[in-house]
Amino acid sequence: MVAKTGSLVTRRAFGDVQLHIEWRTPAVVEGEGQGRGNSGIFLMERYEVQVLDSYENPTYVNGQAGAIYKQHAPLVNASRGPGEWQSYDIFFTAPRFRSDGSVEQPAAFTVLHNGVLIQNHVDVRGTTTNVGEPKYAPHEAKAPLALQDHGNPVSYRNIWIREL
Repeated sequence: MVAKTGSLVTRRAFGDVQLHIEWRTPAVVEGEGQGRGNSGIFLMERYEVQVLDSYENPTYVNGQAGAIYKQHAPLVNASRGPGEWQSYDIFFTAPRFRSDGSVEQPAAFTVLHNGVLIQNHVDVRGTTTNVGEPKYAPHEAKAPLALQDHGNPVSYRNIWIREL
């Protein structure tokens, strides 16, 4: 992914999925905190698993690699060093809405980072946002997967997704 060229978005829409994705941040460390290899994997273009160079890189706990951004810190930092390929295996359950737009069942994530369980069926409190409290707004049952362009060069490979 070339920095500042825009997020990558699938043409196809998905709901409940299993996603395998491999990623790496630059081998040459530039910046610190959220400025180091920052990107994100957005399920349904709304619910983010953070991608970040979190190897010996302090930042806020719910913004490090593997966080459900600003909602759930990972159980452990399983990050490899800069420039090394890393993997996420993500199991995602899409939210369910009632006919009146209220939440019947929140979205949920289970995430393995480099084979280590870091999110164990955590409920999402709404769309992941940078500022303010997360909240749900009714949306379609399926939506695209997006890989965020956050201005840092991040590489992705070996991406596969299967509907559940």
